[in-house]
Amino acid sequence: MTQAAVRYLVYDVDEAIDFYQECLDFELDTYVGPGFASLQRDGLRLLLNMPGAGGAGQAGADEEENPRPGGWNRIQIRVDDLDSVIHRMEDQHVVIRGDVAEGPGGRQVVVEDPSGNPIEMFEAASA
Repeated sequence: MTQAAVRYLVYDVDEAIDFYQECLDFELDTYVGPGFASLQRDGLRLLLNMPGAGGAGQAGADEEENPRPGGWNRIQIRVDDLDSVIHRMEDQHVVIRGDVAEGPGGRQVVVEDPSGNPIEMFEAASA
């Protein structure tokens, strides 16, 4: 069976697991700590790797730049009420990048996991 997944590099797999479970309702699928874990939510498989932990934690590395967390490419999680999600994230001291952006398709805000990887929280516009 073919399944799509997203791989995020994180500094601390255990801390990332806690974040994705507690803040974003992911479920732990596989744990090969301390360097790797996979989680699932709504058909998305999220792979968490520490840099340098096995081949996947080094994929794409070259002499000038090693893989590391962060950047702007991101997963998107659809939510029904963006404002309540933002309030919950603020209560949990989650880093929120900038302000809510609005467009014809809906509203979104980008939050960060503990390693600085972005996650877009998206509320679709009403039909």
